[in-house]
Amino acid sequence: MSALTSSPAREGRPGILPWLAVPALLFFVGFAVVPLVGVFLLSFTTWDGIGSIEPSGLTSWRAVLTDPGLPHALWVTFLVMAVSWAVQTPASILLGTFLAGRQRYRAVLSLIYFVPLLLSSAAIAVAYKALLDPNFGLGAGLGFDWLSKDWLGRPWLAFGVVIFVVSWQFVPFHSLIYQGGVQQIPKSLYEAAQLDGAGQIRQFFSITLPQLKYTIITSSTLMVVGSLTFFDLIFVLTEGGPGDATRVLALDMYKRGFQASLMGPASVIAVILVLVGLALALLLRRLGGRDAGESQLEGV
Repeated sequence: MSALTSSPAREGRPGILPWLAVPALLFFVGFAVVPLVGVFLLSFTTWDGIGSIEPSGLTSWRAVLTDPGLPHALWVTFLVMAVSWAVQTPASILLGTFLAGRQRYRAVLSLIYFVPLLLSSAAIAVAYKALLDPNFGLGAGLGFDWLSKDWLGRPWLAFGVVIFVVSWQFVPFHSLIYQGGVQQIPKSLYEAAQLDGAGQIRQFFSITLPQLKYTIITSSTLMVVGSLTFFDLIFVLTEGGPGDATRVLALDMYKRGFQASLMGPASVIAVILVLVGLALALLLRRLGGRDAGESQLEGV
């Protein structure tokens, strides 16, 4: 009797579930799709941000694509992306694996490592800019000559500082991702490896890393796509200098749109950033072989 009375309710649930996604869909359309379409349309206009918007066809696209500064900004953007990934990924995997252990102080360390992510990027940039000041910074205060260099006045030093600060801020977030991934690896794999005489290093390379394949893809996607939006930290820390050594596309977009009042070319760069981000995300997903979600479902 109970089965008969409950069957209509069960049959009605599948019809209700799609409607539960409507608020999220409306939010996504209103705050993601509509602005993206607006920026794309704005790239075919001429606008100074205040006056009337005048259609100009492909004028903004020609101006940006023929600008000799665009290849340099693209090169710096991809260089920041590649080097920051190469620094953050190994550090995040090692920290995440360490924090996934059974240490008594694991919770305290997890909290300490997570603190940089809670800080504003602009505040972090201001702090490091003051600490690295050759005249009044940390090196001058402690009397360390090797810390008193002109860190933000030389191209490669400034680039290295940007990579260091970005890694310092975002390694804790990715470490948390890897910590969760390591904790999902079946303990039986490590127990079997111990019975076979495998040490911790062998277990790490033979079990932990292969099992973290999809976690690495997820973290790398967030890391790579997120690196395209580095703006506030670089703007406050170096303003794209010295020269154009740290002038990434996001900063170039800001300078064109809000300093030069060229909203059309700035919108073109925004569209380029979106296309590059989508291409990289699809490439990383394809490199994974299959969807990570399917692999997780099979594990359950």
